[in-house]
Formats: sequence, C-alpha cells, structure tokens
Amino acid sequence: MDHALLARPRVERRPRAAHLLGRLFTIAGLLVLIVFFGDIALGAWQQRQLDATLHRQLATTPAALAPAPVQAKIQPFPVDGVDFGIEVPKIGYSAAVAEGTDSKTLDAGPGHYSDTAWPGQSGDIGVAAHNVYWIKFDELQPGDSVLLRTRWGTYSYVIDSRRIVWPDDRTILIPTAYPRLTLTTCWPLWAGAFANQRLVFIAHQSDPPLTGR
Repeated sequence: MDHALLARPRVERRPRAAHLLGRLFTIAGLLVLIVFFGDIALGAWQQRQLDATLHRQLATTPAALAPAPVQAKIQPFPVDGVDFGIEVPKIGYSAAVAEGTDSKTLDAGPGHYSDTAWPGQSGDIGVAAHNVYWIKFDELQPGDSVLLRTRWGTYSYVIDSRRIVWPDDRTILIPTAYPRLTLTTCWPLWAGAFANQRLVFIAHQSDPPLTGR
C-alpha cells in the first residue's frame, strides 16, 4: 500500500448547490447596483431637463412683476412640469422643483408638497427631496439662506431651525398664517433608501422679499 496516498489531505469539495447559491447572490447584488446607479443617472438627466425648462421660464418672464404678494392675476400652477426653483447659496445648490412628492417625482429631484402654499402666498411651503440629492444639506445651519425663484419673482428665506424627526411626525407641515418654508429629506443622509428618519429645516421669509430674479 502506498502510504503517501494515505497521508494526502482530503480536499473538501464545496457542495454544488451552495456554489450556485453564492453565484446567484453575487449576480443579484450586481443587478441591484446597476439598477440603483441607473436610477440616479436617469434622475440626474430628468433634473437637467427640468432645470433647463425653469431657466427658459425665468428668462422670458417680465421682470416687472412684483414678487410679493402674488398678484391676483397670477395663479400658481406647474408649467411644463416645473413649479419654481430652489437655491442654497452656502453650498452652491440649485434645482428645479416639480409638483408632488411621489416616488417618480422625487427620483428626478425636489418636489413641492401639493397641499402646501406657493412662494408669495401666506402659509407653509413644503419641499422634499431624496437624501442622495441633498447630501450637502447637512452643512446647513440656522441663519443660512434659501432662495425660491418663481416666474413672478424671487423669495428669500432664512433657516430658523433643523430637526430630526420620525416620518409620522405631524407637527412639521402645518398651516401657518405667515410665509414659511419647510424642507424635508430622509435621514441619515448617507443611508439612501435605508434611512428611517427625516431631516427637517424650518425657515421664515425675509422681510422685505427680494425683487426681480
């Protein structure tokens, strides 16, 4: 008998089912990443289209329109998918805001809560966005400014507070008798779809509002 053969260590073979399962998990993970980054790329493209639409609207609107309050002849409504623009000078952020906060709308950028006020009206203006688009908003603090650019003028807001709340907190978007801006996004900002809380900024309108655009 060849004792060398007896001394050779046995090679444990990985079960075929476990091997196939591992490959399936790897493929599934790659597909998830492809879909995730594909959605981000599509959303960025859609946001660029909305931004271009907003710029065309602002460029062709007579600058003589007074920014506050909204003139009676102006009825706020989306035009070509755009409500107004939002800018945050501190972090160099700007984007077109669409109407609604459903997943399809927010995939392309920030959305306006449909049951809240518009710039130039009394009441709370609600704007939401996915955290992947507002990563740099973690740098914002009370005292920082936010601009809302509309077809009838620009409105400036100053952040009063930032809060972390649960999604079912009903004290955030509330009717007010004065112009207010509320910004919401998922928290933590880095957690993407796994974020389970909300980051909220509350801002008041500057007095007097800005003129022109």
